[in-house]
Amino acid sequence: MKSKLIVVTGGARSGKSLFAEEYLASCSGRKTYVATAQVLDEEMKERVAEHRRRRPKGWQTLELSSGLGASFPAVLAQADAVLVDCLTLYLSNYLFAHEGDGDEMILQGAMREIENIVRAVRQTADKTVIFVTNELGCGIVPMSRISRLYRDVVGKVNQYAAGQADEVYWTVCGIPVEITRLRASVQTGGCR
Repeated sequence: MKSKLIVVTGGARSGKSLFAEEYLASCSGRKTYVATAQVLDEEMKERVAEHRRRRPKGWQTLELSSGLGASFPAVLAQADAVLVDCLTLYLSNYLFAHEGDGDEMILQGAMREIENIVRAVRQTADKTVIFVTNELGCGIVPMSRISRLYRDVVGKVNQYAAGQADEVYWTVCGIPVEITRLRASVQTGGCR
């Protein structure tokens, strides 16, 4: 059976991670949690600690703040179900690591990363992969160039990931709403 790709998105503190963790818990087999955050201050340290407390002891945790595109086949080899939390932080790490590159190079590089990850998922059978990512496009247009670039990179990566996904969920106030079926109904002539 082909592997299944799930995208869980929504705003900050909308319940994305909790829902994704519940989804992972419902999967059978070996579970791996891929943490992408870098702990750079006390506030982030506490956020990471909160996530760690929620995780069952039987889950393997991999901390990968960079190089995910190249290492994802190895991640898949170790697990039956994988949760990547989150693409948004991963892309922030990517952006700062490539800050001297031009905007278009950064966007193309980030797209190659997600394409490599999705390709690895699609070339592997019987896996479930869950991406958590923030929806950044619902607020005002950022004032700084780097913030606009970040929003654009995350938006493009999210569009690609959701377009490749078998299931897409939008979390609002802790409630996950499956939006994949809405996309399917419009694509099959939803308006008559």
